[in-house]
Amino acid sequence: MFHPTWIIGPVLASALMILSASPIAYAQKSTLHSTYPIYSTSQDNNFLALREASRRNEAGKAADLAVRLSDYPMPAYVDYYRLKPRIQTASSNEIRDFLTRYDGMAIADRLRNDWLLELGRQRDWNTFDEQYPQFVLKDDYQLKCYSLMSRALKRQSVVDEARLLLTSPKDYGVACNALIMTLLDNGEFSRKDVWAQIRLAAEANAADPAQRMAQILAGENNTASDNNLVSKVMQAMTDPEKILTQELGSNYAARQIYIIALGRAAKTNPARSVNALMEVEQEKKLTTQELGLAWTQIALQASFKLMPEALDYWRRINNAPLSLDASQWQVRIALRAGDWKLVQAGIDAMPLSLRNDVTWVYWKGRALKQSGKSEEARKLFLSIADQNNFYGQLALEELGQKTTVPVSAPAPTTQEIQVIANNPGLLRALKFFALNLRQEGIREWNWEVRKMSERELLAAAEFARQNDVLDRMVSTSDRTKTEIDFSQRFPTPYRDVLYKTTQSTGLEMAFVYGLIRQESRFILNARSSVGASGLMQLMPTTAQHVAQKIGLRNFSINQVNDIATNILLGSTYLNMMLANLDGSQAMAAAGYNAGPRRPRSWQATLNQTVEGAIFAESIPFTETRNYVKNVLSNANYYAAIFENKPQSLKARLGTVSPKELAFMP
Repeated sequence: MFHPTWIIGPVLASALMILSASPIAYAQKSTLHSTYPIYSTSQDNNFLALREASRRNEAGKAADLAVRLSDYPMPAYVDYYRLKPRIQTASSNEIRDFLTRYDGMAIADRLRNDWLLELGRQRDWNTFDEQYPQFVLKDDYQLKCYSLMSRALKRQSVVDEARLLLTSPKDYGVACNALIMTLLDNGEFSRKDVWAQIRLAAEANAADPAQRMAQILAGENNTASDNNLVSKVMQAMTDPEKILTQELGSNYAARQIYIIALGRAAKTNPARSVNALMEVEQEKKLTTQELGLAWTQIALQASFKLMPEALDYWRRINNAPLSLDASQWQVRIALRAGDWKLVQAGIDAMPLSLRNDVTWVYWKGRALKQSGKSEEARKLFLSIADQNNFYGQLALEELGQKTTVPVSAPAPTTQEIQVIANNPGLLRALKFFALNLRQEGIREWNWEVRKMSERELLAAAEFARQNDVLDRMVSTSDRTKTEIDFSQRFPTPYRDVLYKTTQSTGLEMAFVYGLIRQESRFILNARSSVGASGLMQLMPTTAQHVAQKIGLRNFSINQVNDIATNILLGSTYLNMMLANLDGSQAMAAAGYNAGPRRPRSWQATLNQTVEGAIFAESIPFTETRNYVKNVLSNANYYAAIFENKPQSLKARLGTVSPKELAFMP
C-alpha cells in the first residue's frame, strides 16, 4: 500500500500523450546486423523439448528427441542434452569423445563440469585429478571442495586454502561437507573448526548445513552424548529459547550450542539474548573467547536490525574471530555511529580478501583521513579512483575531482565488427537469446569474450548493439580497461519516451536511466523470479496501483511490458518514492527495490545525520545495498553524459537525517 500523501506527477493527458509515442531505436542499425540461422518452428520446439527432457534427467525421451534433431545446426548442444541425463552411467570413452569433438567450446567445459561432479561423487580421484586442470571456468564451489579433498586424501596440506574457501555454508552441498570430514579425519581440522562452521551456518540461517556438520561431529566418536549433539544443535537453530532456559552445561559442546542459541534468539529478540548472556557472564560459565563469540552472535543480529545498541555489543567481542559477514557489519555499524577508530581497526582486522575490496579500501582511506593521516589516505584513494564504480567515484572526489565522461576510444571499424560477426560462439548466443534461453546465451557470449583483446571487446559490444542485445553490450564494454566507450556502457534507448515522461513528472532522466540499467540492463522481456516485468521491473500489483493513481483507464496488466507504459508507470512510481522519502535518491532507490516502508524504518534507527554513502552501505539487505550503490553510480555517469559537465556523487547522495517512522498504510 502507498502513502496517501505521495505526489503523483503526470496527469492523464500527459500519460496518454506519452503512451502514444512510438519508441525509437537509439542507434542506427549497421549493415552488418547478423542473420540468425534459419530453423523451422517445429525443430526449435523439438530442441526446447530436448533441453527440458535433459533437465529432468529423462534419458529415454532425450534420446528420442535427439534423433529428430540430427540435422539441427547446433549439434554440440543436441549431443550434450542427449548425454547429460546419462552422466552417471555413460562410459568414460563416450564422455571423452564428446570433450574431444567439441574441445574449446563452452559446452565442452559445461560437460566437464558435470563429469567432474560425478567423478567426485564416485571418489574417482585419478580421473578427477586428470580432468580438473582442464576445467577452464573453475566457477563451481563444489568442485573446488572436491579438488581440495582429493589433495587432502593424498596427505597434502590444504587447511589454509580450505579455511579461505569454506565461508558460505549454503553453497557447501555434499562436496564441501565431505571435505570438512576429510580434514577432521586428517587432523587438519579440529572439532573447534567444525563448531566454527556450525556457527557460520547458524549466522547464514542454513539449517541443513548446520545439521550435516553436527552429524560429522556426532559420527566421529559415536558416543551417546555425541548422538544427542545433533538434536541439540537443531534445537538451538529452530527453538533457541528452550536452550536458553535450560541450565548451561559445563562441556565444550554445550557451551557452543548455547552461543548458537543466543545468536538465533537474537534474530527476533536481541534484548532477550543480551539478558541471558549477561546472567551467564556473571556466573563465569564461558571462557573469555567464548564470551567474545557470544557477543559477536548478538552484535551481528542487532546490526541487521540497525539497533543503536549494536555498537556497544561490537565493543564487547574481545577480538573474537569473525565471519566475513560479521567483520563487515562491525565496520558498517561503526560508520553509522561515526566511530572512525573502530572503522579503521575493524578494516585492519579483516582478511586480506576483504581489505582489498574497493569498499573497504575507500572507507579505510576515510578513516585515515579522519585521523590526520592524509598522505596514507591519498594513496588508498589513488589506488581505486580509476574504477568506474560507486567507490571509485567517491575516491575521485576525495582527490578533489569529480565524475566526468572519458574520451571515447575510436569506434570499431567495419572490418573489426565483421570478424566478431563471424564468431560461431556469439552466433550461438544470439540464437539462444532468440529462443529466450538467456542462461545458455550468456554462457556462450561470456565464453567468447573472456579471451578477447580490448579492441575485440569494443567490436563485440558494438555487434551486440546491432543485434539489440544491450545487456551484452553493456557487460562486454565494461570489461575494457583502456579502450573505453561510454555510449556502449551507458546506452540511452527510448530516449524520446523517457524525455517526455521525465519532463511531465519532473524526474531527473539520468536517475531513471541509472535505475533501468541496474534493473533490467535494457532487456525488454526481463522477468524476475518474483514476477517483476519489463525495463523497470514492475510488480503487477505496483503497476495496477500506479495506473489507477494516474487515471490510466482500461489498464491491463499485459500492458506492463509495453515500453512506453512500463517507463511511464515505473518513472511515476520512482517519483512517488522520491516525494515521500525527503527527495533522497538513495532512499528512493532503496524503496523502489525493497518497498516504501523499509527506507523509513532504516532512517528511523539513526541517531545522527549520516552521509548518503554511509546510509547506502549500511542497508541490511545485500541485494538492496548493492542496488542503491549501482543505481546512483549509474545515474551520476548518465548525468555527466547528458549535462556534459563534471558530476558529484557525494552531492547526489546527500545526507540522511534521523526521522521518526511515520504511519504508512
